Amino acid sequence: MRVMVIVKASPESEAGVMPDTALLEAMGRFNEELAKAGVLLAGEGLHPSSRGVRVRYEGARRTVIDGPFAETKELVCGFWLWQVRSMDEAIEWARRCPNPHAEPCEVEIRPVFEMDDFGEALTPELRAQEERLRAQTAAG
Repeated sequence: MRVMVIVKASPESEAGVMPDTALLEAMGRFNEELAKAGVLLAGEGLHPSSRGVRVRYEGARRTVIDGPFAETKELVCGFWLWQVRSMDEAIEWARRCPNPHAEPCEVEIRPVFEMDDFGEALTPELRAQEERLRAQTAAG
């Protein structure tokens, strides 16, 4: 199963405070462990919400909202995409992760939908389309 591990933002990450060398080294070692175990599919940090936008959808209308966004505890400052056997395995990896911030923080682990999760709504044509898109993406 694939899971997304979402690193919640902190006041410091939203202020643009960059991690120190010790944290970068610790995260580098952790990411190397993930990669060697075949777990790591992707992982990145995100700039503060002041550099982002949101697009609100209301019917056919689209509204662009410039950051920053107010609720720091609801913001994401980074993520990993992991391939694991179970949620328990994902939790075990998360327990080994260095704290992503200098202060207490949380990461959220959520399963990624797989094609079979969509049941009959995913017709053979849609499945073939999704498989073509994945192949194109993998080919780079």
